[in-house]
Amino acid sequence: MNFVEEINRLRKEKNAVIMAHYYQESAIQDIADYVGDSLALAQWAAKTDASIIVMCGVHFMGETAKILSPDKKVLIPDAEAGCSLADSCPADKFAEFIKQNPGHTVISYVNTSAAVKALTDIVVTSTNARKIVDSLPKDEKIIFGPDRNLGNYINSVTGRNMLLWDGACTVHEQFSVEKIVELKKQYPNAKVLAHPECKKAVLLLADFVGSTQAILNYAGKTDDKEFIVATESGILHKMRLAYPDKNFIPAPPADSTCACNECAYMRLNTMEKLYNCLKNETPEVTVDEAVAREAVKPILRMLELSK
Repeated sequence: MNFVEEINRLRKEKNAVIMAHYYQESAIQDIADYVGDSLALAQWAAKTDASIIVMCGVHFMGETAKILSPDKKVLIPDAEAGCSLADSCPADKFAEFIKQNPGHTVISYVNTSAAVKALTDIVVTSTNARKIVDSLPKDEKIIFGPDRNLGNYINSVTGRNMLLWDGACTVHEQFSVEKIVELKKQYPNAKVLAHPECKKAVLLLADFVGSTQAILNYAGKTDDKEFIVATESGILHKMRLAYPDKNFIPAPPADSTCACNECAYMRLNTMEKLYNCLKNETPEVTVDEAVAREAVKPILRMLELSK
């Protein structure tokens, strides 16, 4: 079967739009109508006029799309495509954490469940977290969850002392300082680009720290020709397409012999699953209406503050 032909046929037939995160496999990125980071995907989901949104990413991205477009049918190719960071912050435990620390504005990373977003005052992504935190009064008490590495980074660049939930992304936690140093010896002119979900030791090695989109943009703005990239390796596909004259080297994880670091959840989505998803219109992402009513508020606040 030619999946590209069949997927193209089905999406026209069903007025479906395919959205894909940068961490998806190359074939899915190539067939998607929109490819972006979490902020861009949320913005597109909020304004699409398609009848069906197929979110090629992980489950919380599908939830966010459904919350922003409740009248649309939202599908995800594999219902098991979760997120280690979202899993590190159960809603009941986060609610207790908030209760134990009253008087704080609650900021949650977009990599959380709808139930956690419903407990939140403002949602952020790695693209806009610094801007949004900077927009708040300097003396405002803030809880930031769930990513401790991103929270520590935002504290370091804003001078804040946000109270951090102790969660992390297993992919970004795995980057090895030692292996990046070894790569620097092989590629002495390479600039190190790192996502703020990485550990502090990796960020200290980096020449640039930024979101997935910011890393992509930075590679195009500089005259440098070689880059060691410390984020999920799916982004390298778009980097190589955008800048074919440049060399992008994936930073390896610490505990593996492989040369790149992939998110197992993101890679659950395949072209065959995307085809079946469109054909059968399952798995469908649903969000409890009461949860969605609360969760949409901090997401809309994020979108407003991101303009």
